[in-house]
Amino acid sequence: MSCGRCAVCAPYRASDLILTRRGVRFARRYFPCSVGKGGVRSDKREGDGATPVGVHRIAGMLYRPDRMAPPNGWAKPIWPGDLWSDESGDAEYNQLVRAPYRHGHEAMRRADPIYDIVLITDWNWPVAEPGKGSAIFLHQWRRPGYPTEGCVAFSRAHLGWIAERITPGARLVVPEGMAG
Repeated sequence: MSCGRCAVCAPYRASDLILTRRGVRFARRYFPCSVGKGGVRSDKREGDGATPVGVHRIAGMLYRPDRMAPPNGWAKPIWPGDLWSDESGDAEYNQLVRAPYRHGHEAMRRADPIYDIVLITDWNWPVAEPGKGSAIFLHQWRRPGYPTEGCVAFSRAHLGWIAERITPGARLVVPEGMAG
């Protein structure tokens, strides 16, 4: 019997982004990527820098309207003052919040291009378990092979190509076999 949620049981779909040792497979192509500096883990915790094992639905897409046109019709703009809460004890933990926000957070509108396009996964969302980890995004990498804080990162060109073609509800599949 399949649970339908874990990376082992879930049947893959054509719309899935599947993490492999060659990169992420999507739309019959492979895209080099970077994962978390803490590796791929099945026991993800806040601040461990790990990319979590599992099947993570793409729950949203954000983009910088001052730097580009929307990559897809369902993308939402990142405005000045947009933040992502990483304060595990707060009711808005692992949610998009607005400044001023007195708890721990990450700015979504950055000086660098890392978050010019952001695909948001449903990792520990929409109801977040404190300490389980926040903000597992797909975003632009700093440079090839440079690890993330747990997200999956791509070159700007590849992320743009993916963002133009991905549909709401597509999934990022991080197989258990990638942990280690």
